[in-house]
Amino acid sequence: MSVYLSNGVVLTVNAVDLSSLVSSCTINRSFDELETTAMGQSGHTFVKGLEASSITIDFFNDEASSKTLQTLNSSSVWGNNVTVTAKQTSAATSAANPLYTMTCLVNNTTPINGAVGDLSMQSVTWNVSGTIAIATS
Repeated sequence: MSVYLSNGVVLTVNAVDLSSLVSSCTINRSFDELETTAMGQSGHTFVKGLEASSITIDFFNDEASSKTLQTLNSSSVWGNNVTVTAKQTSAATSAANPLYTMTCLVNNTTPINGAVGDLSMQSVTWNVSGTIAIATS
């Protein structure tokens, strides 16, 4: 078993490295379940349908150039399908450190968030348009 510390995730949005502004990243891989139950069967049966994956990212809001807010609010990202990549660490891509590449519709952001004395953060969940590609080399 290979257990790893999840504090080195590398994340890019539209080729901009936002890793230093991410406090949490979760890739949710799933697919539609299509029912194939036929007459006479005593239980439900299913087959795999279309992929229906998503990614959830918790960002620290930073308004500097090439940081969270300017990247997500740019006209080339906001409301568009853009490439998002993630991997467990900055080490070379390998079977133990795969690179996940997906196209996501950036359809939600929270540019202003937090109470007095809090860090401004945002949590976004973007649906994957298509499938997630996994590279191991």
